[in-house]
Amino acid sequence: MSRLAVLLSGTLVVTTIAGLCEIPGAAASTSDYPVITAAADPAATARKLVRRLAGKDPRAAVRADAWVAWADESDGAVFDFLDHGLAEAEQRAAETAAVDADFCRRILATYTAAYAPEVNAAAQRALLGTDSDRELFVRQGFAAAEQRDRLARDADGRQQAALAEADRQYVRTLATHDPGAQVRAAAAWATRPGATDADIVEFFAYGWATGAELDLEAHRLRDAEHEARWLATVRRLLLEAQAAEQAALDAAGEAAAQLREAAARAWQRVGEQTAAPRVAWADAERAAREQAANWAAVAAAARAATGPNWQAVRDAADPVLTSWAAEQDWAAGQAVFWNDLLARAVDGETRMRNPVVR
Repeated sequence: MSRLAVLLSGTLVVTTIAGLCEIPGAAASTSDYPVITAAADPAATARKLVRRLAGKDPRAAVRADAWVAWADESDGAVFDFLDHGLAEAEQRAAETAAVDADFCRRILATYTAAYAPEVNAAAQRALLGTDSDRELFVRQGFAAAEQRDRLARDADGRQQAALAEADRQYVRTLATHDPGAQVRAAAAWATRPGATDADIVEFFAYGWATGAELDLEAHRLRDAEHEARWLATVRRLLLEAQAAEQAALDAAGEAAAQLREAAARAWQRVGEQTAAPRVAWADAERAAREQAANWAAVAAAARAATGPNWQAVRDAADPVLTSWAAEQDWAAGQAVFWNDLLARAVDGETRMRNPVVR
């Protein structure tokens, strides 16, 4: 199996973006915080997250289970999927033939018929075939088809002849400065010691687009998995805070004062839970903005360039730019939810510590 096959079919390893933010004290005025809106609703946000997984998760098993949960009108089904079903679907996806089908789809998305006809045709046949066909493609067929395409390009010679030193330097720069880890890895492989112009041609033909797709998938997977855990925790804390507040309202005398203090602490815990998500979504928004700007620059460079090698980049750049712009909007929306939830928690804590005397 080729190095790229291993990269594509392997499990994406992602790291948690987390941070701590200072939570305002009980004496803070609610006028200092955003106005609470309907956006601070865990059920609505959970449903949006499940709908996103149903449409965008690269694993077929996760998409299928997410669709089922999203189609159910019960919020309980959505939360049950995030609490338990997501992990089960991820495990199943890793152990079943869905992995091979997802691999075939990735190949079709990045190895186009125009630049890798043998690979594209083989992936199409595998995807339309049986589980065994797909397994054979992943294990042997992909590498063999990739080699046939490379031999055809070498025999033709036009793409290598069209390479300029500026093209080689552009790829070297990507190897150290591209914001995407997978694009950097692909560019580094194409410019490694001992690499030839054929490696540069392959990078332009599909390596660049493949790395970009993997970077996008890693971003989505990491954010979805973290958000599912955060939502599960904050939903529990929110229910506890609401129950504690109701108990305080139903009590009288000294018991009421003690229960109000307990409810205030419960609301405080809700606010504390928003710290890591607020930092992470702000970071995710910045990362998506950086990627969108990067791909806008790539698109501009591709339009200005001439020759057959840059044509594949022109075809890929605008869709990737559009995807990162959508990721930026998604991250901004999630940040709004967690900031609204903080405002709701601060309001609840203040309400319990400073009850209105009538």
